[in-house]
Amino acid sequence: MDIQLKNNEKQELVMSRIFSVPRENVWKAWTEPDRAKEWWGPKYFTAVILIDLRVGGKYVNCMRSPDGIDYWGTGVYKEISPPGRLVLTDSFADEKGNVVSAAYYGMDIGFPMESLVTVTLDDVDGKTGFTMKYDDVSAMKDEYLQGMKQSWNESFDKLEEYLSRQEIS
Repeated sequence: MDIQLKNNEKQELVMSRIFSVPRENVWKAWTEPDRAKEWWGPKYFTAVILIDLRVGGKYVNCMRSPDGIDYWGTGVYKEISPPGRLVLTDSFADEKGNVVSAAYYGMDIGFPMESLVTVTLDDVDGKTGFTMKYDDVSAMKDEYLQGMKQSWNESFDKLEEYLSRQEIS
């Protein structure tokens, strides 16, 4: 994870990885709900994901913790350029997919109601260079940024393991 200053005002959260599979495989794992549910969420969490993959389409996901607590999220696809780029919003949600504040889950201020997220997949000699960027995390407390880093890294570990055992065509 890297936190970068943008225009001396905003901070971006940028996370990168290299996956040892073609980018089409990573694209499918991100955009097909039956694949995404296999890796989405931190270690030991399970997920349910609904995806309407079109510009203006919505996704809704639920991550269930090992102790049975559900964390819902939602967003809207702003740009879809297969197999290399997704731009989407990201928000906390209730169980009906309605956007809610972080306070709904007991987190105090600092989380924006909506974040703009860009996922980029680059072909790197048959592997996939992956970058995910949250546009502005300036108001977020460091403890929440560290939690995001841990959660996403655990998700990416699960994605890497999922991709290593899949024949995706």
